[in-house]
Amino acid sequence: MTTSALISQKGRFINMPKTKTQGIIFGLIMSYAMAYGMEVYNVAIKEGVTLSAGGLSNMTNIVFFDALIEASYMGIFVFIISNLYGNRFGAAFAAKHSNPEKDNPYFCQLLRQGATVAVMCPSMSLIASLLFNIALAGAPITQLPAIWVGTLLKNFPMAFFWNFFAAAPFTHWVFGRIFKEN
Repeated sequence: MTTSALISQKGRFINMPKTKTQGIIFGLIMSYAMAYGMEVYNVAIKEGVTLSAGGLSNMTNIVFFDALIEASYMGIFVFIISNLYGNRFGAAFAAKHSNPEKDNPYFCQLLRQGATVAVMCPSMSLIASLLFNIALAGAPITQLPAIWVGTLLKNFPMAFFWNFFAAAPFTHWVFGRIFKEN
């Protein structure tokens, strides 16, 4: 979908939720799109794909299945955290640094997306560190700061680019198909 297709005549984005129910559906689609993409990335790393010659180009289809299992519950965490504070902080940052009345609406939307990723990625990296490294792998809790920073450094570039170029466009596309009059 092109930029002009996303922006209506009044400079507002189309395919955005207008009701509470639509907001929940939009949030669930986005949460699971982000969770699945991040889990494909992390499962591939966990399975050692990046250590072989060719790196991610040697990924096999089993990664998609394993990622689907992890995304089934990580998507719930994404949805909860984004609704508790992730979306609000992202929106507040964008409102502080852009003006939808004067600035290009596409710029405003991208700023909000980037700010939301900047809040969500550290939060989800902490949850993943606690769940996968401390609870499931038995790492000592005293190592949590280092594990969390390492997880954040690994995940932030992927989360940023996955959100901008895959999850958000996919979510807007699916949402637009569900709510054609939106």
